[in-house]
Amino acid sequence: MRILTIIALMALLQLNIRAQDNPDKQNEWFNNKYSMFIHFGAYSNLGGVWNGEQVKVGYSEQIQAHGGIMSDVYEEEAARFNPEKWDADSIASLAKEAGMRSIVITAKHHDGFCMYDTYTTRFSITNATSFKRDILKELSEACKRHGLNMGIYFSLIDWTVHPWTTHNANPITDAHHELNKKQVTEILTNYGPISELWFDMGSLTDSQSHEIFELVKSLQPNCMVSGRLGNNRYDFCVMGDNEYPGYKIDAPWQTPASIFDETWGYRSWQVRENPEAKILEKLVSLIKVVSHGGNYLLNIGPKGDGSVVPYESQVLLGIGQWLKRNGESIYGTTANPFTESFPWGEITAKGDTLYLILSGETSQTIELPLLSGKVESASMLNMPNHKIRIRNRRNGSELTLPTMAFNNNDIPVIVVSMSKGYAPHPGTVTDPGLTYLDRHNATPHFSYSCIDYYNNHRSLVKQSWNFISPRGEITPEIFFTEGEMGRELELVWNGTPEVIRLKGTAVQNRNQTENVSFSQPWLLTPVRSSFERVHGPVSPNIDLSKSWGRNLHWTKLDNWKDGLEMTMEALPRQSFYVLHELEAPRDMDYIVHLFSGDGIQVWLNGVQLSIHNNPRGSKMNRDVFLLSLKEGKNQLLVKYYNRYGYALTWKTDLKPDQTLFSMPLQVRQFNRRDINNLEMKPYRPVTPHDPMQSHNIRIEL
Repeated sequence: MRILTIIALMALLQLNIRAQDNPDKQNEWFNNKYSMFIHFGAYSNLGGVWNGEQVKVGYSEQIQAHGGIMSDVYEEEAARFNPEKWDADSIASLAKEAGMRSIVITAKHHDGFCMYDTYTTRFSITNATSFKRDILKELSEACKRHGLNMGIYFSLIDWTVHPWTTHNANPITDAHHELNKKQVTEILTNYGPISELWFDMGSLTDSQSHEIFELVKSLQPNCMVSGRLGNNRYDFCVMGDNEYPGYKIDAPWQTPASIFDETWGYRSWQVRENPEAKILEKLVSLIKVVSHGGNYLLNIGPKGDGSVVPYESQVLLGIGQWLKRNGESIYGTTANPFTESFPWGEITAKGDTLYLILSGETSQTIELPLLSGKVESASMLNMPNHKIRIRNRRNGSELTLPTMAFNNNDIPVIVVSMSKGYAPHPGTVTDPGLTYLDRHNATPHFSYSCIDYYNNHRSLVKQSWNFISPRGEITPEIFFTEGEMGRELELVWNGTPEVIRLKGTAVQNRNQTENVSFSQPWLLTPVRSSFERVHGPVSPNIDLSKSWGRNLHWTKLDNWKDGLEMTMEALPRQSFYVLHELEAPRDMDYIVHLFSGDGIQVWLNGVQLSIHNNPRGSKMNRDVFLLSLKEGKNQLLVKYYNRYGYALTWKTDLKPDQTLFSMPLQVRQFNRRDINNLEMKPYRPVTPHDPMQSHNIRIEL
């Protein structure tokens, strides 16, 4: 067995010293904006074809599983892998010409075939093929020559260790975990600085995710860890494949995208039409991701001989041409500072300069809602002779664009210079007479919680309010339920923080003086899915007499009793939906308790109240909900998620004690005319991606 040499250890030590001396180097990942993903491996040689048949199920890089290829047969096929046309410098040159700042390549995919020289397995390009060359080494050296960052994709599952399953989110055994750590150590020791480790698949325990995260940081502190390591142990969130969130994320994040949604690895029979349309499609996606504050990772799948598919090269170079003219609006920018989106396109920012990227509907007039500041100048990027008329008003600025700006097939960019800084209009401002702040009038702030590939969701991590308060000295009071008791929160009032621990005086729920009635709930039989997916339309009034979603039918749960623990047989990744109908004598607040296992989603009258995972292996976790019931019938819909075991246990308490709690906050001085801001988030959360679960809090001014 080969061991690390003294020279390698010395190099590793120097790498750590350099990283600690230069913490700003970590910011390089945030500034990549646009990177190349490469899916390349033994599967590339098959091109999505097995035994002369097109394998149309699943991605082509997973052809071993979807084609039903036995492991020994697959090893024989892998031995024929000979990418003689592979040229790391041409790949790096293509990335650079395309405007990309980084390359992320598959060091090992699910098939377990390593694209680098490893002592941990014979199943590698240097040991099992006649090619014998270390792809990672060649690419890392090419990236260095061309001034690109180098990232590594690493599959946490390995079909040479465990058989493949339909979901690829298998638990990782202790022995497999040790193998993963050895291979991660090799990668971070032998290939120079790695900008990111892009983990994928598997279902790790919290301690396994923590160990690998700490291992990465001990070897290369500046290496960014991707979200799919799981258990919220990561540096940046990873969206679903080809997913483009329509909301802002309060954490570093990335969208992985493929040229075609159907595959990432090379597929010889893929239909490739209209490259100009594909260039526009992927360019618009890049702009959307960057304007929302994310990084864009666009994939190519080289052929088995190592050459790049000409169509994919054409798409990348087409995007690169636009970036050569307009890259100023992408590189070194921050996300759209405005709260709203605009039909005409997207916005990025750089200091007091705004870039209006006209990637949407054609609009000759653009309105910028501003609380303060005014437009000093505006011009077409690369078309300075096209004059733009500016009108600054009290509540914002209006730009009128020349017709000539739209007389080509390009996506034009407007450069707007603001005078002496600016403040966008804060968007939603509570009514001047409103004296309370709660989840109903809050602006939500999101991250992306990932426990494993199928157990992830958009997570609420902060709430904020813009409000006009009564004038003068005010002592705000915070109200909460037993479910929030003891939690620590950070409140930021107009930029000034206040840390509190919720403990207070019991007060009767003032809005609850009459009984709420309910009958037997309705049950939807178990359905298989990921955690976040919803199987039917969630509306204020679900018709229980009709099928829901794809022919799913509701049935009365006759054996249910309030407070009775219910256990149902379930397979991993199965969910049950339970719908309670509550009859309220009037509009009122009402407390209920829900108990769940692996995860829960809750809606009241079509509005989502909460979504979160529970600690792995726990059975009964209580959630307290302060429901805002309307007079008459209300529908409380609950999705109970079973991720790991073979039974799902849940319970409801629809008649708990209705006590609320309150405590005074620090005295505040407000001016009647000012728009004030309050932010609320957990104080020192375990990870910045954990949902805050403080949906019952109400602050009275």
